[in-house]
Parts: sequence; C-alpha cells; structure tokens
Amino acid sequence: MKFEIGDNAVHPAHGVGEVTSIEEKKIAGSAKHFYILKIAETGVTVMVPTDGADRLGLRGVISKREAKKVLDELKKDEVAVTSQPWNRRFREYTEMLKSGSPIEVAKVLRDLSRLRTEKDLSFGERQLLDHARTMIVAELSLARRCKRETVEKDIDAIFA
Repeated sequence: MKFEIGDNAVHPAHGVGEVTSIEEKKIAGSAKHFYILKIAETGVTVMVPTDGADRLGLRGVISKREAKKVLDELKKDEVAVTSQPWNRRFREYTEMLKSGSPIEVAKVLRDLSRLRTEKDLSFGERQLLDHARTMIVAELSLARRCKRETVEKDIDAIFA
C-alpha cells in the first residue's frame, strides 16, 4: 500500500499516525525512501522504509464496516488466550498486539478487560491492556469519524 503526505496509517507497534513527509536518506551509500509518521497518541516520530512498509505491517485505517467487526469482537463471550501463568499469557498477548490486526488487538482488549474483573492483572498485563485500548480507541474514532470520547463510552458500555 502506498501512502501520501497527510494520510493516516496504522503502525503495528505504535498505533495510528499521520504521514508527515516522505524523505530520502542515504544509508550505507544507497538512497532509501522513508515514510515519516507522527504517532497521534505519543507524538513519537517513526521512520518506515517505503519498500518495507508492507512487510512491517503498516496499513491504512480500517473502514466503518471493519470498525463494526472490531466492536462485535469486543462483545464476544470467548477468550482468545487461556494460558497460565500470567507470563505465558503476557507473551501471547504481546504477539497479538505486534500483529497489528485490529481484530487481534480487540481480542487482547476484551480478554484483559474481562480478566481484570476477576483478578488483579500483573503490571505487564495492565500495560498491554492500556496499549490495546489506546490503539483501538484511536483507530475506531478515525474509522467511525467520531470523537475518542464517544468510542471510549462505547467500549466502557461493552465491559460494564
């Protein structure tokens, strides 16, 4: 997928960002082009090689139809990761987040939100939960063309 300056793109590790520029850099004597992404949530700037964006998993923001599928995934009454102890779950959830798939990120959010009501989450699991929620809220607000607060209320209502 090709991105233009001003496009929103989803980085699998950092979440939603805007392509602020496309720059050419010399690396080891050869010229390479990079997307320069400004991540909305953190303000971090990330460089992604244009020829490696697909391999990395850089993708466009999901559609409204796909946003509905993500919300439907949050409502499902199943558990994606059943591993014990917490460190094995942590590894599996981390891999799911790294995939960049909005459905996989929704599964992490769903599982950890429900698990939190049953017992205390480890520090690492709490961080994963916060990261998954941040990524989902940012992308759904763009996909649905609404404010983040609206998406947060919808998610809170699902887990109430």
